[in-house]
Amino acid sequence: MLDDRNNSMNKNQDNRNLSDVFKELQEIRYSQANQVNTSSNPKTTNKKNKPKAKVSFIETNNVSFDNKKGIKLSNLLIVFVVLVLVIIAIFPMNVFSVETGDTSDDSEKVVETASIPTDFEINRKALNMQKIISENSSFEKVKEQVSEEREIEYDIQTQQNPTLPRGEQVVLQEGVMGKENVSLVKTYENGEFIEEIILAKETIEEPTPQILDIGTSDFLADLNVHIGDTVYLSKNATLRKEPSEDSEEVADIKNYIDVTLLELPNEDWCKVSFDTIEGYLPTNVLTSPTKTPSIIERNRIQRILINVNIEMELNKSTGLTLKDYQKIFKDLPNDTNGIFEENAEVFYNMDKKYNVNGIFIASIAIHESAWGTSQIAQDKNNLFGYGSYDETPYDSSYDFSTFAEGIETVTKSLVKYYLNPAGTKIYDGETASAWYYNGPTLEGVNQRYASDPDWHTKVYSYMEMLYNRLS
Repeated sequence: MLDDRNNSMNKNQDNRNLSDVFKELQEIRYSQANQVNTSSNPKTTNKKNKPKAKVSFIETNNVSFDNKKGIKLSNLLIVFVVLVLVIIAIFPMNVFSVETGDTSDDSEKVVETASIPTDFEINRKALNMQKIISENSSFEKVKEQVSEEREIEYDIQTQQNPTLPRGEQVVLQEGVMGKENVSLVKTYENGEFIEEIILAKETIEEPTPQILDIGTSDFLADLNVHIGDTVYLSKNATLRKEPSEDSEEVADIKNYIDVTLLELPNEDWCKVSFDTIEGYLPTNVLTSPTKTPSIIERNRIQRILINVNIEMELNKSTGLTLKDYQKIFKDLPNDTNGIFEENAEVFYNMDKKYNVNGIFIASIAIHESAWGTSQIAQDKNNLFGYGSYDETPYDSSYDFSTFAEGIETVTKSLVKYYLNPAGTKIYDGETASAWYYNGPTLEGVNQRYASDPDWHTKVYSYMEMLYNRLS
């Protein structure tokens, strides 16, 4: 009978789970506690009738324990199970169980537990929690949602322009900022702005793009000029009707002469204006003050020289400077006595004071005095034979104290009687009498001033020689 109970008990134990074991252990503890309380209470315990203690046994897996020892072992088993569960929860990778035993005998199983490492690395940089809390105790982060009106950047649009120097920019249309409403969230830390998140935008006014012309002409960039500027010839050239070497000729233009740049159809040809005459010139014959710094001075002289001709008007200033006069009369080969070099400033003063061509006055003096070597010039400081008559040239000629006096006397006479129409305001509040006026040219003066009909051509030859000393 006992064997049947034991077999039955063993079979039941095979089918129990952990919660059933805990429940049975708890019932055993309660039973033991009641027995202790009953035996220790004198009122309820009768020593005479005290039954003799019976020894009961609990059989588990064929191992028998007495009551007291069974209870203590059960307590230890509970503690051990709890401890194992805690270790598994903390170190799941380091704890594992393996069931071993004889598979033929289900009653005996051994649980092996992996060892838990006991060596840990020491944290030598431990956090100071008190310090961290103290430092962040005043930390404040604030977010606010706002709506702002902001500017919208305008676009910049560019287009190439072959009539501008390469790299140069011209604003054709100014850019204008647009406007928009922006909804956003701003974040501040301790009152300092750190970031923003834009939620929505609404355009109020569209921006106006800026439009730029970008120059592409290497010719204009090389000369540092623009359309409408003055450029200069670096050599003699022919002005043509069209931008081609085969085109019709319009005019010949001398070196150093200035023209106005009108158009640039391509990098090889340009349209220019030369003294109201329009036509085309090759770009390779042109220069500028940037490229040729001396070109302006050369142009000034050339402009004077191109107007020198036998038909030129003599009742006008030459436009020459004192340095020009000094240059013209310096070291003249035929001025053996140095008379004209010494009086270069006198001729310049006549030019400016009486609005007359001073080179013309000097050329008359050279022709009439044979470069200052005539007897009248030597004895009377009279370079012009002024007052002479063909019958008695020496005796009838005027006598001057200096060459300068004689030069000024003759200049005033020419201005008053030969070069200006009657009534022309001349000097010292006077007007021209024009007694011998036949036009302000060499040929006009020749008619009443000299009996030699070729006088004007002879004088002009000297004028031309003196002017050419400028170039």
